[in-house]
Amino acid sequence: MFDEIPVRDVAAWTALIIGHVQNAEPAKSLKCLRDMYEVGEDAQKPNVRTWEGGFLACGNLGAAGEGACLHGVVIKQGVASFLQSSVLDMYSKCGVPREAYRAFCEVVHKDLLSWTSIIGVCARFGMMGECVKLYREMQENEIRPDGIVIGCMLSGFGNSMDVSQGKAFHGVIIRRHYVDAEKVDDLLLFMYCKFGMLSLAERIFPMCRGSGECWNFMVFGYDRIGENVKCVELFREMQCLGIRSDSIGVVSAVASCARLGAVNLGRSIHCNVIKGFLDGNISVTNSLIEMYGKCGNLTFAWRIFNRSQRDVVSWNTLISSHVHIKQHEEAVNLFNKMVREDQQPNTATLVVVLSACSHLASLEKGERVHGYINESGFRLNLPLGTALVDMYAKCGQLQKSRMVFDSMMEKDEICWNAMISGYGMNGYAESALEIFRQMEESNVMPNDITFLSLLSACAHAGLAEEGKYVFARMLSYSLSPNLKHYTCMVDLLGRSGNLQEAKAMVLSMPISPDSGVWGALLGHCKTYNQVEMGISIATYAIDSEPQNDGYYIMLANLYSSIGRWEEAENVRRTMKERCSMGKKAGWSLL
Repeated sequence: MFDEIPVRDVAAWTALIIGHVQNAEPAKSLKCLRDMYEVGEDAQKPNVRTWEGGFLACGNLGAAGEGACLHGVVIKQGVASFLQSSVLDMYSKCGVPREAYRAFCEVVHKDLLSWTSIIGVCARFGMMGECVKLYREMQENEIRPDGIVIGCMLSGFGNSMDVSQGKAFHGVIIRRHYVDAEKVDDLLLFMYCKFGMLSLAERIFPMCRGSGECWNFMVFGYDRIGENVKCVELFREMQCLGIRSDSIGVVSAVASCARLGAVNLGRSIHCNVIKGFLDGNISVTNSLIEMYGKCGNLTFAWRIFNRSQRDVVSWNTLISSHVHIKQHEEAVNLFNKMVREDQQPNTATLVVVLSACSHLASLEKGERVHGYINESGFRLNLPLGTALVDMYAKCGQLQKSRMVFDSMMEKDEICWNAMISGYGMNGYAESALEIFRQMEESNVMPNDITFLSLLSACAHAGLAEEGKYVFARMLSYSLSPNLKHYTCMVDLLGRSGNLQEAKAMVLSMPISPDSGVWGALLGHCKTYNQVEMGISIATYAIDSEPQNDGYYIMLANLYSSIGRWEEAENVRRTMKERCSMGKKAGWSLL
C-alpha cells in the first residue's frame, strides 16, 4: 500500500516506521527512517512521532550506536526536548546505564515511566547503590512506585546477591503496603531463592501458590542450596497438579537428579520435557546431557547432543561428562572435533581438556592445547593458568610448570597448591617448602590442602623436622588437622623411625583414628621389627574398630613372627566370631 502512494507525506512514512516496530521488525523500521531522511523534502521530514518510532526500534534492537546517532540528529534539529522520555527509554533498553542516566537528568518532567526506566537499567547491571539512591529521590519527588519498580528493585537485589539491602527493602514493602501484591510476592520469593534463604522463601510460597512462576522458583531454590530430594519432590508435585514447568524448573530438577544419581527419575523428566515441547530449549538439553553424562549413560548424552542445537556449553558439558567417568582420551578427542567444526572453545573448555591431559599424563596432548591457547589469543587468567601449572607438573615438566606459574600476575590458594603439589609428587620436597614460604610472603592464606601436600612431600622425602614444622604451622592459620593430615604425620614419623612419637600422636588425637592412621603405624612397626609395640597398637585398633578384619590379620601375623602360635590362632578365631564376613579370600591374576 505504501509503495502505491504517489506522494508520500510524513504521516505515511511514520505509519510504516511504527508499524514495523509494532510487528517486531525494528531493523526494517530503521531502514525506512533512513530512506525517509535521505529524501529530504519538507513534506517528508521526520516529526516527533517519527523519531519516537526510530528510538523504539533502536531500543528493541539493543542498537546503542544507532540510537546515539539519532540522538545527535534530534539535538541538531532542536527537537530533543520533546523526545527526552524516548531517548531515556532507548538507552535503558540498550543497557548503557551511563548514557541512560545522562538522558534521565535531561528530562524536565520526570514521570513514573522515566523513574522506572532508569531504575530498571541500573538494577539490570547490579548497580544497587544507585538504585536505592534513585528510589529515595523518586519518593522525595512524590512519585509512588508501582509493581514494576518494586519488581526491578527485587530482581536487582537477587541478581547482585545483596542480602542485607534486599531484606531491608522487603521491610519497606511491608510497611508501605505496596500494590500488586501477587507479583511482589513472586519476586520476593525469587529474591530469597537466589539468596539461598529457603526458610524465608517457604514462608512466602503459600501466598503465591497459584502462580506457575512461583513453583518453578521454589524448585530452583531447592536445587541452588543442594536440597535435591525436596527439589525433585516439589517438581513431581507440580506435574501432579498440572502446573506447567518452565526451563528454570526443568533445569533445576534435572540437575538434582544428576546429583542424586537418579537416572530413571531423570528419564521421566526427559519425557515430560518432550511432551511440553521444551526439548528445543538449549539450557534444558544441556542439563539433560549433563545428567546422563554424570550418571554414566553417555549413549543418551550423545543422542541428545547430536539431535539438538549446540552451543559452547553443550560441548563443555559432554567433554566434562567424559572426564567425569574417566574417559580422558575421548574427552581430548571431542575437544579436537569441536575445534575442527569451528566451534570456538571458551576458558571453561580449555580448563576441562587440560584436566583430561593431566589425568593422561600426556605431555604431547597438553602442549598441543597450550599451543592452541597461545594461537587463539586467550588471556592466561587464573583458572587457565592453574590448569596449565597442574598439567605440566603431572606430566613431570616442572620447569615448564614453574614458568607458567611465575608468569601469572594473579595467584590464589588453588594455584599455589598446584605448584606445591607438583613439586611434592615429583620428589622435590625442598622446592615445595620454598614455594610455601613464598605463598606466606604473598599474603595468600594456605588451606588444609596446602598442608596436606606439604606433609605428603615431607613424608616421601624423609624430612621429619620440616614436616613437624609444617604440621605446627597449621595452628597459626586456625586450621584443625583432619585424618589425612594425621595419617601423613604418622607415616612421616614412622618412616624416620620415630615410632614412639608416632604412637603418642595417634593416642592423643582429638578425633578417632581410622584404618589409614592405624595401618600406617602398624606397617612401620612391622618394617622396623617392633613386634611388641605392634601388638599393643593392633589391640588399640581392634578396640576402636572391631569389625575390621585387617587389624586381626596384622596382629595374628605379629604373634606368628615371634612364635606365639596359640595367641595367633586365638586372634583368628576372634576375627571369625566378630567379623560377619570372616577373612576375605585372597586371589591372584596369575
